[in-house]
Amino acid sequence: MQDENQYRQLIMQYEQLKNGALEISRMIDAENYDNAITMIKNRESVFLNCKCMRNYLDLTPVQQKELDGLIDELRDIEMLNIKKLEKGMQEVQQELIKTQRTEKLQNAYGTNTSEQGSIVNYEE
Repeated sequence: MQDENQYRQLIMQYEQLKNGALEISRMIDAENYDNAITMIKNRESVFLNCKCMRNYLDLTPVQQKELDGLIDELRDIEMLNIKKLEKGMQEVQQELIKTQRTEKLQNAYGTNTSEQGSIVNYEE
């Protein structure tokens, strides 16, 4: 009976992780990276707890199949989140390169007017 309760608790924790992964996905889509990263960091202890519980529980084949399906769903969502983040990083990298090239051109050809004065003294 205790194994059944622990199994239900394990399923509940994996469901929470899955829901959290979906929420992180929404945060990434909304470019709310700070909250997404905070949420990712806070989930580490739950992952470790789930891993420990899985090691010590004797699961029936039906339970193992249900748990594996849930873990696969979680893994798929996490992989999509990783791909979204990688795509965002590539876009930022491209923008940074473009900005650096523009700055280099401005510095090379002296088109940067912020260092030059714009007031003319007509009295002289």
